[in-house]
Amino acid sequence: MSDPIDIFDTSAYYYELPEELIAQTPVEPRDSSRLMFYDRACGKTEDLVFRDLEKILKKGDVLVINDTRVIPARLYAFNVKGRQFETLLLKRIDLKRWECLLKPAKKAKIGDKLVVNEELSFTVKGIDPTSGTREIEFDFDGVFEDILSRVGSVPLPPYITEKLSDPERYQTVYARETGSAAAPTAGLHFTDELMRKLTDKGVEFVRVLLHVGLGTFRPVKAKNILEHKMHSEYYRVSEEAAARINAALDEGRRVIAVGTTSVRTLESAGSFGRVEPGDGNTEIFIYPGYEFKIVKGLITNFHLPESTLIMLVSAFAGREKVLSLYRDAVRKQYRFFSFGDAMLIL
Repeated sequence: MSDPIDIFDTSAYYYELPEELIAQTPVEPRDSSRLMFYDRACGKTEDLVFRDLEKILKKGDVLVINDTRVIPARLYAFNVKGRQFETLLLKRIDLKRWECLLKPAKKAKIGDKLVVNEELSFTVKGIDPTSGTREIEFDFDGVFEDILSRVGSVPLPPYITEKLSDPERYQTVYARETGSAAAPTAGLHFTDELMRKLTDKGVEFVRVLLHVGLGTFRPVKAKNILEHKMHSEYYRVSEEAAARINAALDEGRRVIAVGTTSVRTLESAGSFGRVEPGDGNTEIFIYPGYEFKIVKGLITNFHLPESTLIMLVSAFAGREKVLSLYRDAVRKQYRFFSFGDAMLIL
């Protein structure tokens, strides 16, 4: 008899993935990506195309989208010795200060000044000993966002090795507020036309905000997931968004999160089956055993093994079932990760 699975062991969320299934480029058009639909009520799974959402969703459904916009968060800077540092901006602290990752980290000491170009430089002001992130303060003249647009680049994940011909393909069509270090990738499948068709059908779109940072994509290094600490990320739910979501909940309509960042926003703002408007920083870590307060459905991509994201999906649909669906997706040659295919769980 085999030993029972420890759901708090990071290895319980591992699956085998052939490297060739890691999507390197997005499909065109966006809504032509594949969609695996899993209906929890009947246990049925269907292989569809993303635009088939129009057939599955019904009038009154609420799709909650994260309208954050990815900034050109990757910079390359040099110290006085000419050593190059890769800088990934994670979270803005104030007008000039940011939290970031610096590589090589061990060579970036407090007080070091690094120069990006004649327009932009920064000084290392602090180090977080737990996460290894740095607090830096920029020195510049003019509008920071304008300078960043000239000297920064879109920070694609390291498993994407091909150059992206159009940086807008790493933005959702509904992206509005700049501030993310990575895209909320479940939303990349939507087109303006698909959103119009869904709206015409009576499906509501409600916008929330979570600026994607280290909390979303930081790997789990602890053997026991309970020892993993999520990094905080800024979120906001407006009065209007909260009112519309609460109205749907009161009327028994489905609230479907588009992406794990929307899940984390809703569950962070959720209390006793209601969404509270407001903003703040969330460190919520959702794994099996979590009781969802708000989210009734989920649109998501296929995530990395042993990541907090696959743990969140496992909390929503069951660990064994999710791993079974992932193995099925591998067998059927679905495309994985940021530019990969999607899954709908209702």
